[in-house]
Parts: sequence; structure tokens; C-alpha cells
Amino acid sequence: MLFQRPGKTRAAFLVMHVALLVAAVIMMLTGCATARPAPATPAPDAGSAPSAALAPYYAQRPSWTDCGQGFQCAKVRVPLDYDDPGGRQITLAVNRLPALPGGERIGSLILNPGGPGGSGLDNARGTGPIFDRQVRKRFDVVGFDPRGVGESTPVRCLDPAEFAKRQAPLSFGDGEKEAVAEWRALAAECARTSGWLLPHIGTVDAARDIDVLRAVLGDRRLNYLGWSYGTELGAAYADLFPAKVRVAVLDGAVDPAAEPMDLAVAQAKSLEVALRAFTEDCLTQDDCPFRSRTLEPTASEIAALVEAAEARPLNGRIDGDLVLTGLAAGLYSKQLWPLLRKALGAAFQKKDGELLADLGEGLMGRRPDGTWTNQMVAGLAIRCADWPRTTRQAAAEAARRTRDYRTFGGDLALAWVQCLSWPVQPPKGPRSIPHAKGSAPILVVGTLRDPATPHAWAVALTGHLDNARLLTYDGDGHGAYLLGGSNCVDDAVDRYLIDGELPREGSRCPAV
Repeated sequence: MLFQRPGKTRAAFLVMHVALLVAAVIMMLTGCATARPAPATPAPDAGSAPSAALAPYYAQRPSWTDCGQGFQCAKVRVPLDYDDPGGRQITLAVNRLPALPGGERIGSLILNPGGPGGSGLDNARGTGPIFDRQVRKRFDVVGFDPRGVGESTPVRCLDPAEFAKRQAPLSFGDGEKEAVAEWRALAAECARTSGWLLPHIGTVDAARDIDVLRAVLGDRRLNYLGWSYGTELGAAYADLFPAKVRVAVLDGAVDPAAEPMDLAVAQAKSLEVALRAFTEDCLTQDDCPFRSRTLEPTASEIAALVEAAEARPLNGRIDGDLVLTGLAAGLYSKQLWPLLRKALGAAFQKKDGELLADLGEGLMGRRPDGTWTNQMVAGLAIRCADWPRTTRQAAAEAARRTRDYRTFGGDLALAWVQCLSWPVQPPKGPRSIPHAKGSAPILVVGTLRDPATPHAWAVALTGHLDNARLLTYDGDGHGAYLLGGSNCVDDAVDRYLIDGELPREGSRCPAV
């Protein structure tokens, strides 16, 4: 799940899904909370064949080629506009890791790592090999870049690195006009280069793409695993095609009924809870970089580091905003806590912020080789296509509400205002809350100290869905399955994926 935190010179996606952070340490990740507008045209009845106009998409047989590490890759065609399937087409980049021999194959397990804007191709490569062998024997592991993302037909607005650098703040004091002007300039550039794609980049379209992909892969019903924003994509699919769901795991869930500013406030609080958990653990470690040995003064040390970097950037380029972004990145997985301690130690003791920058810029889409993905602009495009517009006044009020959360509060909510300049009309009418009435049982997973998606959101999503069960992990980090190190969570999800067996009502897995 991604929200942008505007800063004086740089905006950072603070909240991203952590699957690729664990798999590639600092490569990228997860999502803007997005509730679904109703699709412009109703989806086909879940039990029916596709319309004649859509049938060629469902019947296509892509050409799979070897693309290394045991993966096969292909391109799949989908309509740009599902209201006009005979019109312009776009492509989805897909990869799959075929099931291991020796098991009774069930079908394909389609993954989404979150974002919006996260690469499913990278996600499959990172997580595919770490599934339990029993899962690997039953499923082909499938990743895809959603429309607008990565190697699929992409949203293009400047070079991705330049786009990241030009993300401007929205200050409610001096500089507001300049910031708004910069956002308008960026929006105009996106309209010039990708205006034809932007109206068709939303989550409902992506969910309908998944149904085409399900059929192309030869599966009668969908097997799906989504983290963070991927839970919203999965819920949207289940709402459109309830009879076509076999299993769906929604891990690190978002409350689809919450208003944008309430989401921002809850997320600021969750980041503070995660920071406290990290700090409490840090104070028990020999390499903890904090001078103080109690919680409150450590918060002051972080604030002082951010202020110092804002006044004089570390290494000549790493400002306070990037320091905070790196800090947030390190909270997304407990497995990253040792690296975060090392990064903070270097910043405190040597004024060296490169490790923090690696974490922070990884969240913004910089790969380890220095190239950038387009996840920032893709995430912004999807968010602005999905959400009704907010106002600067509402964002300012939410910013005031988050100031109690001293490290990450204050301006987390302000990024929502970027959509005011976006060259796509916002959705009209009330937002549609997914219920997936008539679907097979859906498994929702929530982590108690998740920094990005509070556990309460998993409770809420479970309640909205017609047939869902919640599994709670009493742990840390964004996402639990395969990410939290919990055999309890992993075993419960594996049983569900293979046999459709839900954990008992009220099940809770202990921290590890």
C-alpha cells in the first residue's frame, strides 16, 4: 500500500508492499488504498462465457519462452477499454514458474505484490522459489505487471528517476503556489505522453484483466494471492466474478469503506506503532545506534537527524525526507531491522546516509543496479483513476490530525491532493464496496503491528466480504505469509491454498 509523503525536495512512497524488500532486500514496493468505483459496464455473469467481442481475448494461447531461473515469459493481449473490446489493445507481461513434478497440479497461483505500481514479474521471481514444496507441486506460480506497470503497456511521464525527483511538496504555508504549479506541470506531461492510457488504468480494469489471464492460463477458477493493495485488487475481482474464485488470500488488507483522510491518519499511527516496536527491540541489541536507552529520547534523536539532514543533506544529497523514507522502508519487515540499525548507526555516527538512501530509493522504485521502475507514476495514475477527488482543506485537516504521530505524521495526507491536477475525471457516484456475494471462502490475513495496513483494516475487509475468514498474526512487518517468518501463518495459508481449508474462526498466530 502506498501513500506519498511530500517533502521539501522529494516525495517518497512511504507505504509499499514488502514482498520484494524481503526477496531483493531493497528493490521496491506497496500501495495507495483505493476503494472501487463501480465498473462502467457490468462484468459478464460469473458463470457465463465471455461476450463474443471478448471471446478472442479469453481464447488466446500465448507463446511462452524461457526467460531464466526456471521461468517462462509471455505477453497477453487485453482491450484498452472493456466498453470497446474491438478497439485499441494493450499487452500484459506475464511470467510463470511451472509446478514441480510429483504432485497433483491444481492450476496457476496468480500473485500481486501491491502498490499500486508494484511489478508482479519481480514479485514472482522473488517469492516463487520460497513457497513450500507442497504448494509448488500443486501450482504454477504466476506473476504479471498490471496495466500501466513495468513491462506491460506502461504509463510514461518523464524518465522514472526524474519523475521521482520532481515530485514536489504541498506546503500550507510558503511555497504552496509553487508546489501546485509543479504538480500541474507533471500532470500535463503525463497527459501529453500517456493521456490515451490514463482513463483506463484503474483497479476494475486490472481485475478484469485477471479474469482474461485466468482463462488464458487454462484455469476454470482463480487461485489468487495478493498483498497490501493486492488485497483490493483481489477483492475487486471477487466482487466482479464471485463464482470464478477457488481460493483468494488477501494479506495486509485495506478497509475499502474508509475515507482517504481516515486512511492517512490510521497509517501514520501504524508507522509510529511499528517504529516503537523496532525501537524497543533495538534497545536490547548490542549494535543499537541510539545514545539514549529509553523510548522517548530515541524519538528525539530521530527528529534531530531528520532536521540536520534537511538543513545539510547527508552525503550532499540525502535530505530529511529521504532519511524518513529509508526509516519507513526498514520497518516493513522484521528481517530488515538489522540493516536498519546499521543504516541509522552510519547516519548518526558518520553522517553517512547511503544505506538509508538505498532503502528509501528502493521504495521509490530504484533497482539495485541503479535503474528505476515506473512504479511511482503508475501508482499515482492508478490512485487518481480510482479515487474521488479530495480537497486541500480536507488534506490540511488530516495533516493536523496526524501531527500527534511525531515521526511520520503531519504531511502524510497531503499527497492525495496531487490528484486534483490529474488529467482524468474522477469517478462519479458512491464508491462501491466489494462484498463478493456467492464467492468461495476467502482468507484475509492481518498483522497486529503492520506499519502500512493496520490490523483493523483486515477486520473491516473480512466483515465487508460475504464469505471470508480472518487469520491474525501477532507480529511485525507488512504482510505475514512468506514474509513474517511464522510457520503458523505459512502452514495455515498453505492448507487453504491446497485444500481450501480455512483456519478456525478467531485463529491467531503468535509472534516469532
